[in-house]
Amino acid sequence: MEIKVLGPLAARENGVSIVPTAAKPRQILSLLALQADRVVTVPTLMAEIWGEDIPRSAATTLQTYILQLRRKLTAALDGDPTRQAKDVLVTQHGGYLLQVQPGQVDVQEFGRLAAAGRAAHEAGDHYAASELLGGALRMWHGPALVDVRVGPVLELEVLRLEEDRMAALERRIDADLWLGRHTEIVPELRVLVAKHPMHENFCAQLMTALHRAGAAWRALEAYQRLRGTLIDELGLEPSPRLQRLHHAVLSADPALELPLSTAG
Repeated sequence: MEIKVLGPLAARENGVSIVPTAAKPRQILSLLALQADRVVTVPTLMAEIWGEDIPRSAATTLQTYILQLRRKLTAALDGDPTRQAKDVLVTQHGGYLLQVQPGQVDVQEFGRLAAAGRAAHEAGDHYAASELLGGALRMWHGPALVDVRVGPVLELEVLRLEEDRMAALERRIDADLWLGRHTEIVPELRVLVAKHPMHENFCAQLMTALHRAGAAWRALEAYQRLRGTLIDELGLEPSPRLQRLHHAVLSADPALELPLSTAG
């Protein structure tokens, strides 16, 4: 089986899609995929589908949705004598479990690569960190579950995944700064700062990269744009860390030639 949730939902068994068209079964499959090889309880599935307004018929309706997913699996397995749908979508005490093999779910592979990249970064192996984190980020093909209607449970899962993606992206850029790739990452950082105009870390990384690329005045412009946005939107000044970076650019502090996490 191959399952993708980092973008549009996709799930294939023997090359055959098992993704249902109806909204609620898609939610169930998405939640089971995100928690692959772990039991998702019936109350959790009900909360995702119906929120706080759970109907009396919820248990029966949920079983119907599970049956629909198993029918999709049965068709995809195409009479495989070694596996049945109930062996893939397993009934457990109090819930259900989607059984997969290692590397079959993109979100699990993203987590593995991101954790390895984080460990490499912390160990000072910035080349490995950049490669591993870059590989993790390339697994994304749009917002997670972009074509699935999400309920309260999936909403939190999608938010968590987006935060994990942003953390991996920040670390990969930091690793590239350590490796002296400041000129190459300026265009990417410009886009990120435009998309996230109040994100101080992206602004700090852009300022550092621009300064090292010989465009200190553009680094000062980036700071002023962020400062203006923070004041207009929140009534706040940039953090002391960013203010120190601003002063370092103004004074051409040699420490700015050091990696950002050291210079900051």
